Amino acid sequence: MNSNTLLLRQIHPGWVQSGRVTSQAFRPTKKDARQLSVSDGDMVSAQRSWELHVRRGHLSSGVLAVTVQECDDIGLETRSNPLPEQPEHAIIDFNKVPSNSQVEKLSKGLTVIAIQRNWCFRPDQSQSEIFL
Repeated sequence: MNSNTLLLRQIHPGWVQSGRVTSQAFRPTKKDARQLSVSDGDMVSAQRSWELHVRRGHLSSGVLAVTVQECDDIGLETRSNPLPEQPEHAIIDFNKVPSNSQVEKLSKGLTVIAIQRNWCFRPDQSQSEIFL
């Protein structure tokens, strides 16, 4: 990964309210141990990332992304974190963020950046029928 690498994030349908993506999209949950799962855009396209995610049995409205540099700019570390069935897996690490309110603030910032970039991939109806 380099500074321009896109970190691809699957957007769960529950994170889209009235057509708008909520900050939950880029906020790690307790089960994440403050490590937000993303895919390394140097290793997989947004569409392929979505296909693999959905084939694993997960829901996704599409893929948004931030870059490694955009994370660096706000003090969040990123790194490759390959899994046995997901070599493209990477994380955005919130472990050094001192408070939950700061995690929320940074998550909102990443969400704004990703929304400004726009969707990297959104399935059309035929793809939804195939993969969901």
